[in-house]
Amino acid sequence: MKHRVGSVEVICGSMFCGKTEELIRRLIRARIAKQAVQVFKPIIDYRFNHAKVTSHSGVDFDAQPVEDSQAILKMLEPETTVVGIDEVQFFDDGIVDVVEQLAEQGLRVIVTGLDTDFRGEPFGCMPELIARSEYVDKLHAICMVCGETASRTQRLVNGKPARYDEPIVVIGAKEMYEARCRAHHEVPRD
Repeated sequence: MKHRVGSVEVICGSMFCGKTEELIRRLIRARIAKQAVQVFKPIIDYRFNHAKVTSHSGVDFDAQPVEDSQAILKMLEPETTVVGIDEVQFFDDGIVDVVEQLAEQGLRVIVTGLDTDFRGEPFGCMPELIARSEYVDKLHAICMVCGETASRTQRLVNGKPARYDEPIVVIGAKEMYEARCRAHHEVPRD
């Protein structure tokens, strides 16, 4: 079943807020509606299962790991009407054009990603995707310090907040990241 008009949906927020779980929920509903679904993820996201997108709570959905944004176009099947892209912030700069091209072809494109990096600064392509999308949902986690609503991702190195000059992309999960509220998010500078 083809869509009359394509669209872009962005699911964003900090780590542990349920982005991938929400993506999977939407993909399952699309399948129930007999829509052809294809899901992609960056090949560098090796945390759980290589050929699945997997939430931190263990919910998963089949996905194709890809090297770069252009691979999505090459692997797109003709019958696909819904495209899911997990961890979109890890893709190259071409991902915005790929997402736009898919939507212009009449596809429903659902992307998830961290809207800010561990420093609390806009992450990669996310600001532009948010601006260009039809729908944006910002999810929140629970601060691991105080239990309030968390909107930030805290990277930890040996149990202490990562310094500002640390690399932006370091793949990990609960062993090195926590959700934090604004008050408890720390990024020491020299």
